Amino acid sequence: MRSNLINFVLFQLGWFACVLSSAAMMPWIGAVVATLVIAYHLYTADQLAVELKLLGVAMLIGLLWDSLLVSSELLQYASGMVIANAAPYWIIIMWALFATTLNRSLGWLKQKRVLAMVLGAVAGPLAYYAGANLGALTFLDQNQALIALAVGWGLFTPVLVALSGRLNRPRSVSEA
Repeated sequence: MRSNLINFVLFQLGWFACVLSSAAMMPWIGAVVATLVIAYHLYTADQLAVELKLLGVAMLIGLLWDSLLVSSELLQYASGMVIANAAPYWIIIMWALFATTLNRSLGWLKQKRVLAMVLGAVAGPLAYYAGANLGALTFLDQNQALIALAVGWGLFTPVLVALSGRLNRPRSVSEA
């Protein structure tokens, strides 16, 4: 219980650091804070290899998905782009930051896949909306962007939750 609370608080710290520093045109600050949160998570992880795989998949999804949103001209980030029409590095780190919650503070979603879909479809767009209001990004077409975000996060959240559960399942003797 205590580790879930710590995980939740550190996730929020990393999220705000990334968003606010990006809005201030200093995205590296948030990236450093989020990376430190991720490093702490990995240091305290029961299964380091499992967590690394989960974070890696989340970062790959984030890179592809957010780059698609940018190249489709649905949203534009304030700072941190290394490649034109691609997701900024800090948002990719935020996908890993989100993945740190899947075995801790959001671990309860493993038994509730439909709820994971609904939560993703609602909370994902709300997080981007909050980020836009704080200046980290701009919606070029707000309605289309929010619909796309709801669809994407409604799909990716249960997929990542399922992957988290699959990677963490006990291995049988024949699999070892």
